[in-house]
Amino acid sequence: MPNRASQDNALRLGQRQRIGGSHMPYATTKDNVKLYFEETGSGAPLLFVHEYAADHRNWETQVRFFSRLYRCITFSARGYPPSEVPENPNSYSQEHARDDVIAVLDYLKIDKAHIVGLSQGGFATLHVALAYPQRARSITLAGAGSGAQPAVRDQFRKEALAMADLIQQNGMEVAAQRYALGAARVQLQNKDPRGWQEFANQLAQHSTLGSALTMRGYQAKRPSLWDLEEQIKRIDVPTLIITGDEDEPCIEPSVWLKRMIPRAGLCVMPRAGHAINLEEPDAFNQAIVRFLHAVENDKWGPRDPRAAPGTLLGVGANR
Repeated sequence: MPNRASQDNALRLGQRQRIGGSHMPYATTKDNVKLYFEETGSGAPLLFVHEYAADHRNWETQVRFFSRLYRCITFSARGYPPSEVPENPNSYSQEHARDDVIAVLDYLKIDKAHIVGLSQGGFATLHVALAYPQRARSITLAGAGSGAQPAVRDQFRKEALAMADLIQQNGMEVAAQRYALGAARVQLQNKDPRGWQEFANQLAQHSTLGSALTMRGYQAKRPSLWDLEEQIKRIDVPTLIITGDEDEPCIEPSVWLKRMIPRAGLCVMPRAGHAINLEEPDAFNQAIVRFLHAVENDKWGPRDPRAAPGTLLGVGANR
């Protein structure tokens, strides 16, 4: 007799095959956008949310590692084929990205999952913890925070809109050549030229329309983290923050998030840029697996208040 895990896998396979007469699996959002997803392995659910310059394929190294222990789920965001590409600009926002994470969990009947988000996916993951904390067993925010500081918010918005114009006018194949060589992307090219080329090729395959609308509606309009300070301070979900020390736009926000979220830990990877899951897959995976083990054994509590003294050396000035 087949065990429960094999029965569940067979049921999920049957559900995929029935969707629109296709073997491709799709979850449907509240506004009827179909999101392509893949799942591998069994165990506690572990959902990965990709960055702007990636799609569900970006997590392959993580899936190969974590699927030995977890039920790994990846999906492509709206605007990223094989997910649907809505033509309405109003279909792209921080709220849509947040709720699409929940739509995937709902479709798979997952009440609670560990959620790992990179960059744009990190923002979506953070907003899940803000709006739906009961759905997150833990959150990992990797390379998150670009453009979030108040001092650079206007500049980030202008650059995002300029990038959206570039994409619309020239297409993703041209825009990808520029985007893939950003200041926090060259680290991947230097360390792993073959991996960087695969990343750049996949980026060039993205939808011109979906990429432009995502940049214009999500990236350019998302709120500053600093505007959400009081809400972020109330997050009671175990949190791991990961950043590369050469991912300049994300260093300050990562440190700030560590200070704001009571149950947060910060991992800084040396000589690393933005695509840290691709640049340093072993270190990235090990940091997360140790975090998940701590969470699952109730060893990732809030920061001990004694660890945040009001003096530089931990002693009073009048001793």
